[in-house]
Amino acid sequence: MTIQKVNSTVARSSDGTIQITFNIPWDVIKEARSEAITELGKDIEVPGFRKGKAPENKVQEQIPQNTLLEKTLSIILPKTFTDTIVKEKIKPAIYPKFEVLKAEDENDWQVRAVTAEIPEIELGDYRKLISQAGNSKKIWTPRGSRGELSDKEKPKEDSREEKEQEVIRLLLENIKLDIPKILIEEEVNSRLSRLLERIEKLGLTLESYLASINKNGQSLRSEYELQAKQSLTLDLILSKIAEEEKIQITSSQIEATLKATASDPNIKTEPASSEQKRIIESILKRRKALEILAQLV
Repeated sequence: MTIQKVNSTVARSSDGTIQITFNIPWDVIKEARSEAITELGKDIEVPGFRKGKAPENKVQEQIPQNTLLEKTLSIILPKTFTDTIVKEKIKPAIYPKFEVLKAEDENDWQVRAVTAEIPEIELGDYRKLISQAGNSKKIWTPRGSRGELSDKEKPKEDSREEKEQEVIRLLLENIKLDIPKILIEEEVNSRLSRLLERIEKLGLTLESYLASINKNGQSLRSEYELQAKQSLTLDLILSKIAEEEKIQITSSQIEATLKATASDPNIKTEPASSEQKRIIESILKRRKALEILAQLV
């Protein structure tokens, strides 16, 4: 496969969104399509021919056009995309979304991939920021005949949850990030999908649910967009702080978390994959970073 003939053009947006447009020569498409037909044809029975032995043109007639297009591009795009991000030194935060712009026989095809990079994070002196906020809350003015406050008058010590919420507020107010739109959209769509699942389990429709909370589809989506942006911003900041603090998570801590999840009868679990363990490790690092910062309040 002469994938080297595929040209790519990279366009970067200020928020970290990256668009890569691939121009794929027709001879590359023909070669990949032939390979796709051969592979798909192994499971197709064509009248008058033994399975897997029918001519290519006869097999192609039995394959839905969209299926053939997707299979053809799946042969070309993974290698082409990987080559481009290596060449352009792109570090994608998510798997790209592909969109076919042009796919006509006897002409070059065009496909666009949209992905995003994690924005640069300037933490500043986050420890000083949080410590100063914590100290300001502890300042009180003595009064009374002996110049002291009674136990009832002394400021009440914040709970761990309250301290953590104060840390979150300070981080979000003082460390600004430009989150790529595609990341926000992915998070919003994920939240909406989970909401729809819960609504369906209750036997409700989306319309009746929205009416019950006095919202419409657009207002709900706008609310989720704000929540998604804040959630992604906080996760990225805490991940960066965990890196700065050199926080390490042991395999035993990961296994303990998996075991705790497995003990919940409402959650069906299977052996964790390496990707799932990586996600848990990341969550635990952010959790530890928040605990460390809460101690400064």
